[in-house]
Amino acid sequence: MTESIFSDLFVLELANNHWGKLERGLKIIRDFSRVVKFNNVHAAIKLQFREVDNFVHPDFRDRADIRYIKKTLDTQMPWENLRLMVETVRDCGMVTMVTPFDEVSVDKCVEFGVEILKIASSDVRDKTLLQKMASTGLPVIASTGGASLEHIDELVAFFTSRNIPFALNHCVSLYPSEDGDLELDQIDFLKARYPGIVIGYSTHEYRDWWDSTLIAYGKGARTFERHIDIDYEGVPVSPYCTKPEQANIWFRAMKKAQEMCGGGSAERRAVPEGERRYLDALVRGVYAKRDLSAGEILTADDVFFAVPLLKGQLSTREFVGGERLTAPIVANAPLDVQSLDAPALRDPALLSLILDRGLDTSTARTAIAS
Repeated sequence: MTESIFSDLFVLELANNHWGKLERGLKIIRDFSRVVKFNNVHAAIKLQFREVDNFVHPDFRDRADIRYIKKTLDTQMPWENLRLMVETVRDCGMVTMVTPFDEVSVDKCVEFGVEILKIASSDVRDKTLLQKMASTGLPVIASTGGASLEHIDELVAFFTSRNIPFALNHCVSLYPSEDGDLELDQIDFLKARYPGIVIGYSTHEYRDWWDSTLIAYGKGARTFERHIDIDYEGVPVSPYCTKPEQANIWFRAMKKAQEMCGGGSAERRAVPEGERRYLDALVRGVYAKRDLSAGEILTADDVFFAVPLLKGQLSTREFVGGERLTAPIVANAPLDVQSLDAPALRDPALLSLILDRGLDTSTARTAIAS
């Protein structure tokens, strides 16, 4: 398994929006799988695992005033139901992914064949849990949330030193996030600080599903994570959750970003033939200022530069002075490379380019005659 599993990966965070109900969870998975398939994107459904019996201290299990504990208990599912949800994600053609919050849950991830593990922002310093996750050898994605730079450095070093495929998400843990909270420049910061790491964007925004994806992708984010939910059985959908129709917008935004950004930043782009020919047509050709004889060594005083550039004609890109004529050229005529001897023209690739570019001479003669 390599970092390629992270490439252009959409992480659909199901979290506990199944509310502990298997039927609801399966419907969310299947509803989103149709949008994923329609848009032909690389996507994972991410669940959350907790070994609830030991995760919540027995003395606090009846504390309904502690929101996190109440939600954990209210959404508890038996392991066989969670296994079925993982299998359904796989059967729907998506990547299986889980945020495990304890060591038993990590073992269950391995048992269920989960492909990617996620570290929640709250757990980036949980050394016991991190050790357990690393022991599996599975790819890991971490969200930075409110972590300090020191702790992010330690986290990256911990996993990369163990050759664990690892990705890092810029994340603002505000639910929901306003546009002014997004801090998308942090993607640039993380890419510069950890050049060998896939950087992603985990968001809880609610105002837009298009612009932030364009910006994040343009800045180099290659994993994208949002919470997901559906309108079902009258259960309110949190404003930071993405519904299927919004995911469609999200996916299309990434496709548009890919189209606009092109083939990548690792090397110079391949210049299309049409673009080259367009620019060649704007270059000045070299013309004889007077009648020139075979054997003359040319200087700038012997020529002038003008458009159009003709096929087979020397241009201002190549003329340097010192070229020797191998045949006579009359005044105002183009300096044809077949009548010149110069070191640069002994390059077969350059000579082929010169013979191919520019205005066809028959077209030029017709234009002059008219």
